[in-house]
Amino acid sequence: MINIKMPGEDKPVSIGHLVLDFNGTLALDGKIKSEVREMLSELSHQLRIHILTADTFGGVENEIQGISCTLKTLSGAGQTEQKAGYVENLGAEHTACIGNGRNDSAMLKKSKLGILVIQEEGAASESLLAADIVCTDIIVALQLLLHPLRLTATLRP
Repeated sequence: MINIKMPGEDKPVSIGHLVLDFNGTLALDGKIKSEVREMLSELSHQLRIHILTADTFGGVENEIQGISCTLKTLSGAGQTEQKAGYVENLGAEHTACIGNGRNDSAMLKKSKLGILVIQEEGAASESLLAADIVCTDIIVALQLLLHPLRLTATLRP
């Protein structure tokens, strides 16, 4: 668990789950950077990590080997709703999400903490408006969770 002092909350919020989009967020062209892999390993000691993907490039199972996480491969239409439903089932009030695509908008909005990353693939404006925080890189976003006082400073009213 990570405890975060959030605006409007009397006591720190406990985050127990981290839900991540794969392509465009964790990976570029289906490949995870080694530094991201290390950070996820470190975060897995505090959070349950969930990776959601349509597996656009194939091979996600090979890419996430060695990362302690739950993988959910989405299929068909309604991926926005599938991702939001996944967050609801976990308990949105104890979940942080990181994404960049249009189909991440509902999960970013629904989660207690939604982080949008703007990287090589860009980011959907709908998801930008749904996020609580915007980062320029997945490494920066993950560092916020590794150093939660940064979140407190960013979210301060």
